[in-house]
Amino acid sequence: MAAKAVDELTGKGILFKNLPQDLPVANKSKLVKVDAETNWTTLANDNEWLESDKLVIKPDQLIKRRGKLGLVAINQTLESAKLWFEKHNNKKVTVGKTEGVLKKFIVEPFVAHTMEEEHYLCMYSERNSDTILFYHEGGVDIGNVDSKASHIHVRSGDNIDNLDVKEKLLGEMHSKNKRLVESFIVSLYKVFKALHFTYLEINPLVVSKGQLYILDLAAKLDQCAEFQCSRAWGPVAFPPPFGREAYPEEAYIADLDAKSGASLKLTILNPNGRIWTMVAGGGASVVYSDTICQLGGSVELANYGEYSGAPSEQQTYDYARTILSLMTRSQHPDGKVLIIGGGIANFTNVASTFKGIVRALKEFHVKLQETNISIFVRRGGPNYQEGLRVMREVGHDLEVKMHVFGTETHMTAIVGMALGKTPIVQAHDPGHTANFLLGRGSAHNLSTPGVSRTSSMSRKEIGEKNQPEELVKRILKASSSTLFTNQTKAIIWGLQQKAVQGMLDFDFVCSRKSPSVAAMVYPFSADHKQKFYWGHKEIFIPVYAKMSDAMARHTDADVMISFASLRSAEESTVDALQYEQIRTIAIIAEGIPENTTRKLNNLAREKHVTMIGPATVGGIKPGCFKIGNTGGMMDNILASKLYRPGSVAYVSKSGGMSNELNNIISRSSDGVYEGIAIGGDRYPGTTFMDHINRYESDAAVKIIIVLGEVGGIDEYEICDAIKSKKLKKPVIAWCIGTCSTMFSSEVQFGHAGACANQENETSAAKNAALSDAGAHVPTSFDQLHEVIRTVYTDLVDQGVIIEQEEVPPPTVPMDYSWARELGLIRKPSSFMSSISDERGQELLYAGMPISKVFQEDIGIGGVLSLLWFQRRLPKYACKFFEHCLMMTADHGPAVSGAHNTIVCARAGKDLVSCLTSGLLTIGDRFGGALDGAARQFSAAYDKGMLPNEFVNDMRKQHKLIMGIGHRVKSINNPDKRVVILKDFVKASFPSTPLLDFALEVEKVTTSKKPNLILNVDGLIGVAFVDLLRGCGSFTNEEAQEYVDIGALNAIFVLGRSMGFIGHYLDQFRLKQGLYRHPWDDISYVLPENYS
Repeated sequence: MAAKAVDELTGKGILFKNLPQDLPVANKSKLVKVDAETNWTTLANDNEWLESDKLVIKPDQLIKRRGKLGLVAINQTLESAKLWFEKHNNKKVTVGKTEGVLKKFIVEPFVAHTMEEEHYLCMYSERNSDTILFYHEGGVDIGNVDSKASHIHVRSGDNIDNLDVKEKLLGEMHSKNKRLVESFIVSLYKVFKALHFTYLEINPLVVSKGQLYILDLAAKLDQCAEFQCSRAWGPVAFPPPFGREAYPEEAYIADLDAKSGASLKLTILNPNGRIWTMVAGGGASVVYSDTICQLGGSVELANYGEYSGAPSEQQTYDYARTILSLMTRSQHPDGKVLIIGGGIANFTNVASTFKGIVRALKEFHVKLQETNISIFVRRGGPNYQEGLRVMREVGHDLEVKMHVFGTETHMTAIVGMALGKTPIVQAHDPGHTANFLLGRGSAHNLSTPGVSRTSSMSRKEIGEKNQPEELVKRILKASSSTLFTNQTKAIIWGLQQKAVQGMLDFDFVCSRKSPSVAAMVYPFSADHKQKFYWGHKEIFIPVYAKMSDAMARHTDADVMISFASLRSAEESTVDALQYEQIRTIAIIAEGIPENTTRKLNNLAREKHVTMIGPATVGGIKPGCFKIGNTGGMMDNILASKLYRPGSVAYVSKSGGMSNELNNIISRSSDGVYEGIAIGGDRYPGTTFMDHINRYESDAAVKIIIVLGEVGGIDEYEICDAIKSKKLKKPVIAWCIGTCSTMFSSEVQFGHAGACANQENETSAAKNAALSDAGAHVPTSFDQLHEVIRTVYTDLVDQGVIIEQEEVPPPTVPMDYSWARELGLIRKPSSFMSSISDERGQELLYAGMPISKVFQEDIGIGGVLSLLWFQRRLPKYACKFFEHCLMMTADHGPAVSGAHNTIVCARAGKDLVSCLTSGLLTIGDRFGGALDGAARQFSAAYDKGMLPNEFVNDMRKQHKLIMGIGHRVKSINNPDKRVVILKDFVKASFPSTPLLDFALEVEKVTTSKKPNLILNVDGLIGVAFVDLLRGCGSFTNEEAQEYVDIGALNAIFVLGRSMGFIGHYLDQFRLKQGLYRHPWDDISYVLPENYS
């Protein structure tokens, strides 16, 4: 996520836990938190020093300059500290422009000292180094420390130099404490670096009588490093800035985000606000907030947030439900507006994510009407047309005021409509995602200026021959202005079939002669090949387990695109940097710790490799090459004319906004020449100027566009380049995040780097500086397209840009899976299933979500009723199934099935083989009596036969009555299983006609022989038929069908499987050897003679 502040209690706790034990840092264990829930008596009993020491109490809520504000009480007793707490707890205070309530405090020992013993120490990270500041004075009156303090820069990844600390930092310090402070700074920096601090300030650091006292501390941690540092950090909470409450809904969304590969963010600014947003994309979310604030809506803006990275339908539903729940808790006299916005997605299925939003809207439709909510929707991307259609339908069905727009409408145009600043226009029908297959005569295509596709190459073609000497020559002589050509080859790290197919389709529509993907690397499988499409033709792309093999066999590949996770991105990137052939690396993963990124940046610079990312979608060079999912799907590539080069090159922090830029540029000029999203982290691998310098030296680029954002100072390098005339081409620039200065408290936007730490990092300051330097800066993002069109038209008029006739690209077939998802094709299915469905957000058993299966505690019997009979059966029926399973689970080791299982287990076979061996014995002679008994007894009963008639009829047919008879048990020695189950059935079933008939038959058979009793198989069989016929859930035909297809015997198979598994485990536990049947138990009856 980002560098996030922690409270003083947490920061000190981490330092005290991890600083060397031999370092004389005092009061390590003397620090406690107090709030409204604190029991002071218990606190004092647990911390005896509270009553023996003088104390300091102060709020711990990320408040700066507490001493100046009179919010620090020193030299207190426990009683006076408690009184001070009671006076200040829940007190409203104003810090700068921010008003907040004091709620959390810390208490620690008061340290008596002189002013001469106070010092100032600060450490913070930058792109290429860490800076350490030290001043021999400290405390609240230190003033402008930046101009006073001594400082040293430690190159990221390097260790601190003790000599630098001693000579450059501690020159003015009293000599008697120099060695102690030097040791402390060196140790502190090791902790700072190892535990991923990004900022650490101690003021004052008191050195007294050979002891070090950390009195006041401010700290920020790199939240992305939590997976590496959780043990060393301990439990860490990142509190909201002072003046903003921590809401449980924010914690809920943060938890969803942590458990998801997608990005889900929510910050509540004003819970009673009128304007709510639900925006897709980190960059887009900032642009929408900017526009709302610029149109005067900052006071009424209720939230900031974003959802991106292809969240699932369930995740989008949970996010939307949270927003709607907050939004509908209170009413507003003017009604409320919900802006569901976003740019043009690269790979997110818009219709799929909208399904989650639609579910939430349906759930809250009554409250939406009661709260008088108007909804404005604007979105683009894969399958967005279907998503917009569904949103229009739900608005109509729910009778909610809903206005829906697609890519024909400028991204932020809906904000003016929502706020009543501009009239609501009539939305256009966006058609279908597959429009690109049906012709190219749309109004959009006709209005877009064209360029010949023959100008796509911007440097001399590279030959196909790739010997090592030529490889080195190519790297040394390659123009610095060119990263990609129409012969660029890439190696992909990770099995990203969809992204690779997208790259190949782009290659094909650009009329490349060969695919841009040379190979894939995936260490978790053996070498193999993956099948892809090149137009209509199927091709194979090799997949290697080792990167060394991929590099050795594909020496013409000079780009590595890494889809590695945030945990493995470092290893794969370091590996790729070992190969001289690699000139460009794109790292897609988001959430890589800053220290890791800075290490990779250093390595890439040393190797003269261009690194794009992390946290990026990549980049695109129309007509030549695209990285992964950049540019979206084929309909957007064609609509934005990305299959051939234009005259405009751009560089953006935001990957999501890059696709929006493609759309804006294609509508306002002759199209994109190249576009790079450098990534939203604080220290991306390349800066704006790295790419702008390339564009400046590339004759084919006529206009340069920069989309910056709040946070960082890289944009000032552009100002310097324009002023010094190093940059002569027209530059159009806009920094998003202008709304940041309008909020009373600090807001961390979607990107890790999107947060201003000082005035010159604000978007307003950077936009002003760019304008003063001579860049073309619009008044808002809303006006960006107009500025582009104006600059472009001027260059056309001057003859700098010569518009050329459009050449239609080749047609790219649509993938079957995508066409099916769009509903364009149909195909008869190979299988049919009506009992379960795993395709949605949740597994369904006969339509019942698995969560409800557990919530309602339906048990094994309930699951059987769903999977076997496709319906919920009465509770007694489910209990009956469970009784049957328990009774049929085992009948000792001597029966044929158990015997087979045991013999197989003793032969050393696996569980499945042994279980199968036992199950294969089940049939008419073993276990099959359930079905047989059910058929025989029900047939006789249905014919109206009397019990003795049934017995006589079976004797005449020379047939045994299934379910009658037992080898051991008799009428005088009944089977307890039969007694238990019979009592349950008689007590629970509404009627038992077939069981009653069977019991009458038993009277007839036992009169002849006492062991001819109704056995367990027979009882289960007849009771099962009574259940099917009498529970009211089946027709007579359905009941008979289940008997005919063998459903009853399934009870025996399932139950006895438990016993067979038990015998298997028992034999292995007893370590029984191979079984050989004894000779004396075999009668050998061979013939006496043979011929």
